[in-house]
Amino acid sequence: MSTEVDTTELGEKIVKVLKTIYDPEIPVDIYELGLIYDVFVNEDQEVKILMTLTTPNCPVAETLPVEVEDKVKSIKMVADAEVEITFDPPWSQDLMSEEAKLELGML
Repeated sequence: MSTEVDTTELGEKIVKVLKTIYDPEIPVDIYELGLIYDVFVNEDQEVKILMTLTTPNCPVAETLPVEVEDKVKSIKMVADAEVEITFDPPWSQDLMSEEAKLELGML
């Protein structure tokens, strides 16, 4: 009997965890900030997260991806997690959710 993984459900759990991680300079979580470009989940419950940082020399460039990896790996259904940082396309305020813009008084 194989245990079928509901990748949609797992994806939602991952997003929930991502929303608990904040950029230290901006009081908004990394998901609402638009730093997460993509989340891939395969049948082996391995997760790959494509994310960016607000700037290439962001003070948390070393620690934030590790925090994301560790928190996602802590989800019971996740076998492994890997974070890939990209600056293509570069992050801009346009990627922020309405909620984030509202929170930062940009709307």
